[in-house]
Amino acid sequence: MAVTGDETDEETELAPSHMAAATGDMPTYQIRAPTTALPQGVVMAASPGSLHNPQQLAEEATRKRELRLMKNREAAKECRRRKKEYVKCLESRVAVLEVQNKKLIEELETLKDICSPKTD
Repeated sequence: MAVTGDETDEETELAPSHMAAATGDMPTYQIRAPTTALPQGVVMAASPGSLHNPQQLAEEATRKRELRLMKNREAAKECRRRKKEYVKCLESRVAVLEVQNKKLIEELETLKDICSPKTD
């Protein structure tokens, strides 16, 4: 059922089952903003009957926030550990490459001395 411009707001706010029963058409839904807003960060529990008052909702939100912060701290700690390990690995690789480079430079100097014509 389509809503036309000459219908009143009351008609457009009927429950979907009433509209379907009245017209025989498929139910039409209207999206409206909620009449009450929860404080930001409060999440409804899976079973609405388990949390009855705002204090319980706030405690649940606080518990979830603490859990999220704890997981974030652990993840950050692990990230720092992996970064430190990565930097150590890079530093050891640099040390090995510096030694290898020094040996190659010495070898090059030796080969230059052997191959260059002596001008005595």
